[in-house]
Amino acid sequence: MKINIKNKNIQELKDECVALRGKIIQTVSKNGGHLSSNVGAVELIVAMHYVFDCENDPFIFDVSHQSYAHKLLTGRWEKFDTLRQINGISGYTKPNESKYDYFIAGHSSTSISLAVGAAKAIELKGETGQRVPVALIGDGSMSAGMVYEALNELGFRKYPVIIILNDNKMSISKPIGAISSFLSHAMAGNFYQKIKKTTEQILEYLPESATYMAKKFEEGFKLITPGILFEELGIDYIGPVDGHNLESLIKAFEAAKRLKKPVIIHAQTIKGKGYEKAEGYLENWHGVGPFDIKSGKPLKKSATKSATHIYSEALLKLAKTHKNVVGVTAAMPSGTGMDKLIDTFPDRFWDVAIAEQHAVTSMCAMAKEGFKPFVTIYSTFLQRAYDQVIHDACIMNLNVVFAMDRAGIVGEDGETHQGVFDISYLSAIPNMTLLAPRDEASMQRAIEYAYIHKGPLAIRYPRGCFADCEIQGETPFELGKLEILKEQKDSEILLLGYGNGVGRAMQVSKLLEENKIKSSVVDLRFAKPLDEMNLIKLAKNHSSWFVFSDSAKLGGVASLLGMIKEENSLNVKIKSFEYDDIFISHGNTKLIEKSLEILPEQITQRIMKGL
Repeated sequence: MKINIKNKNIQELKDECVALRGKIIQTVSKNGGHLSSNVGAVELIVAMHYVFDCENDPFIFDVSHQSYAHKLLTGRWEKFDTLRQINGISGYTKPNESKYDYFIAGHSSTSISLAVGAAKAIELKGETGQRVPVALIGDGSMSAGMVYEALNELGFRKYPVIIILNDNKMSISKPIGAISSFLSHAMAGNFYQKIKKTTEQILEYLPESATYMAKKFEEGFKLITPGILFEELGIDYIGPVDGHNLESLIKAFEAAKRLKKPVIIHAQTIKGKGYEKAEGYLENWHGVGPFDIKSGKPLKKSATKSATHIYSEALLKLAKTHKNVVGVTAAMPSGTGMDKLIDTFPDRFWDVAIAEQHAVTSMCAMAKEGFKPFVTIYSTFLQRAYDQVIHDACIMNLNVVFAMDRAGIVGEDGETHQGVFDISYLSAIPNMTLLAPRDEASMQRAIEYAYIHKGPLAIRYPRGCFADCEIQGETPFELGKLEILKEQKDSEILLLGYGNGVGRAMQVSKLLEENKIKSSVVDLRFAKPLDEMNLIKLAKNHSSWFVFSDSAKLGGVASLLGMIKEENSLNVKIKSFEYDDIFISHGNTKLIEKSLEILPEQITQRIMKGL
C-alpha cells in the first residue's frame, strides 16, 4: 500500500525519513545494492512526494540507483526485502514493477531529456498546469553532454519542468559564507523571484542608459550566485539548499512549483547520510555487497582474483614498460581497476566522468599522435559511444584498445547493465578485431598482444572471476588463431568456447565424459577474425558444434561461425548456448543462468538429449 505523507507535519516527515533510511540500510546490508546514494537522497524524495503528486506528475530519476525511498513510499515496503533478487524488486525504477516508476533507468543523464519529452506531451494533451515533470539528477550525471543538450532546448522553449539537482560532492559550487547563506534562503522564497520579475518589467520602460546600468547590476548579482550557468541557459535557479533540511526543501519545491517555468533546485546532500561509515564521498559505499551493519565489513569476500583485478595488474605492468601506454575510464575508476593506474600515472591515465563519447574520441586523437590508448569501460556503457567507436576509431583504423569489463550477465543490476550485446554491435564494424581471454594467464597474454595489435581491438571479460577451465592460457595470442585445449578425433562433438565461455565448455566436456561421451574443446580466442583454416580442419572430424559464450545469440559467436560454415559448405550442425533474444532481468547470476538453462549440468543434459 502506498504511504500517504501529504497530511503529515514536519516532525512526522522527519520520523518517516528515519524509518526509510533504516529500512534501506537493513535491506542493502543483506541483499547488496546502492547504499550511499540512497540514504543520502531520503529527504529529497520525501519532500518530492510531499509537494508534488506522484499519482499525476512524472517522477523521473536519473540512473535511478537512488530511488529506494521512492519505492518504499509507493507500496513496495513489504516486497522490499526481495530487492535485486530474482523475481523481486529491481534496484532501479521499472514501469512494469509499479505505475509510480515513470521510466526505466540504469544509465545516467537521461532524466532531463525525458522531462522535456514529457513536458511536450503534457502541453500537446492540454494538461499544462495539471501535471509537471519532476526530475531528480545527481551532480555526477551533470558531467554528461546529453544533459546540456536537454537544458539547451528546455531553456529555449520554457516548458514548466522541475529539476532537482542532488549535489552530493559540492562539485557544482561551494557555499560562499554569509552571502551564499542569505541567497540560499532568499532564492528559496518569493523575495528573489519577485525582484527578478520586477526588474524585468522595469527594464521594458527604462531609457537605454538606465537599462544598461540595471542589466549590469543584475549580471553582477548573478555572478555571485552559484546558478549563473543555469540562468544563462534560460532556466531559473533556486539554491543551494540543504538537502537534509525538510523545511528548506519543501519551501524550495513549493516556490519552484509556483513559478510554472523551468527551474533547477540545487540541493546539497551528504552521500551515505545517516550511516556514519558510509558518509562522505567514499566510492566503495556507492554499490555494495552484503555487509555487517555494525562493523561495515563485507560478509563474504572471494579469495579468487576478479577479472577486473587481473586486467588492472596486467595493464599496470604494460604501462610501466611502455611510456606511450595511456588510458581512460568514464566515472568508474575503482569499478574498472583504473584507479591504480590513475594513482600511479596521473599524467597518463584519466577519469573523464560520465562522458563515454568524449572518452573514446579523445583517445582516438591520442592514438593518432602515436600513443597506445586503453579505453576501459563496462560493456553496456560502451553502447553510449557506439558512433564514436565507428566514426572516430574504426574508419581511421586507429590503434585503440577497448577493454570491456562486465561482459556477460552481471547479476543483480539487471537489464540495463547486462553486458550481452558487445559482440553483436562490434562485430559488424570494419577494421574491428574481437578477442577474449579465458583466465588470468590468457588475460596477461591478451594485454601483451593488445599493445602490438594494429587497428581497433575490443577485449571482453566478465564481472567477478573467470570460470575455471583448468588449462592455463599461457600461449601467446596470434591474430585470428584459436587454441585446441582438448582433442578427441574419434568424437563428433566439438565444444567451442569464447572468453568466459571456455570454462563452461570445459565443465560440460568433463560432465559428458562422466557419461561416457567424448568431446573436443576449443578456445576460439578471437571472435573476429575467426580461425577459418583450423575450423575447416576441425569440421572434418566433428560434425556437431556447440558454442559457449556469455553473449547474445543474435549476432553472437555462433552466428559468426555460421557464416564460416556457409561460405565453406561445412557439413556441421551448430547449436548455440548463448542468450536468447530477450532482455535479461536482475537476480543472482547463478539463478539467472539456471532460469536460462545454461548451467553446465543443464547444458550437458540438453546435449545428451539431442544426441
